[in-house]
Amino acid sequence: QVQLVESGGGLVQAGDSLRLSCQVSRRTSSTYVMGWFRQAPGQEREFVAAVTWSGGSTYYADSVKGRFTISRDLPKNTVWLQMNSLKPEDTAVYYCAARPRGTIKLKQNEYNSWGQGTQVTVSS
Repeated sequence: QVQLVESGGGLVQAGDSLRLSCQVSRRTSSTYVMGWFRQAPGQEREFVAAVTWSGGSTYYADSVKGRFTISRDLPKNTVWLQMNSLKPEDTAVYYCAARPRGTIKLKQNEYNSWGQGTQVTVSS
């Protein structure tokens, strides 16, 4: 497992942008997959986006496709989630997650490392 620390959340208005970051505690194997999930009040945690650490392949939930971009910075051991055109329904706690194998998965139980989460609130 690795330790993950998210930052960058906040309160914004609809249409604004935010960039979340996830600092990874150590250099990870190239087989790692990094993901972002979110959980709104009263709802289950849901997949948002994921990227393979080695090749940079990405996958997005339909709800964020075209608005969010996930990327990774290998030398800095950091994963980013750029969120544009934010909507009130994007309001949630956003979590960074990692899994040690190179296949992107959408279910949270496929990831074995989690950050503490960062709150994103989008007002209308």
